[in-house]
Amino acid sequence: MTRRPDDNQIGRRAYSTFADRYDAAAPTKPHNALYERPASLALLGDVTGLDVVDAGCGSGICSQKLARAGAKVRAFDITPKMLELARKRCAGLDVEFHEGDLAKPLDWLAIDSTDAILCSLALDYVEDLKPVFTEFHRIARPGGRLVFSMGHPIRDWGDARARGNADYFTTNRWGLHWGGFGEPNPYVESYRRPLQDILNGLSEAGWRLDRFVEPLPVAEMAVVDPGHFAELSYSPAFICVRAIK
Repeated sequence: MTRRPDDNQIGRRAYSTFADRYDAAAPTKPHNALYERPASLALLGDVTGLDVVDAGCGSGICSQKLARAGAKVRAFDITPKMLELARKRCAGLDVEFHEGDLAKPLDWLAIDSTDAILCSLALDYVEDLKPVFTEFHRIARPGGRLVFSMGHPIRDWGDARARGNADYFTTNRWGLHWGGFGEPNPYVESYRRPLQDILNGLSEAGWRLDRFVEPLPVAEMAVVDPGHFAELSYSPAFICVRAIK
């Protein structure tokens, strides 16, 4: 397969087109605020006094929460507009921002320099996960934890738009026009891959799987978005994983 120069920047290309709309909607959008984010932050646990890296931080929603919870946060994202919004959101908080690509070495972060890493719904935009997990392992202190969330491989496999003509065991790139962020609906590409590639890549990079969660929506979602509450109570959309170095 011939790789285009921007193959590992599909997230930047997509989010640059609707960063302001994403920033306005995501803090309260049910799939984020009442589903994935509570599950991921619960896995991360108490961050008081910890050095935490927010990898693929977007517009800084989790960075803000982590800093307010007592963490010293170093955050990065590939999209300049998202970083601009993140800096505004986290003004006055103990958060340091950097433009960085998950698919490339995190060379501004030193070995054994962080207690915890959070990567919320960003790894779906990276084709090869093992180098990312290896870099996360390099920067984590012994005993440090990694928490990440991604699209559920089986959920995506069940969607013909996602799997296309690929078999389950093949990583394939696909795109969809997203609703819920206003018009025009943004076109967002990501990678669909088998579960074994995620978990084996994690293990091969030196991480020990500690907790694997297929989250349920929080009760409040039944009131604000009953349709999606019923759907997500029946079948998960994401996975949330905690691993220990």
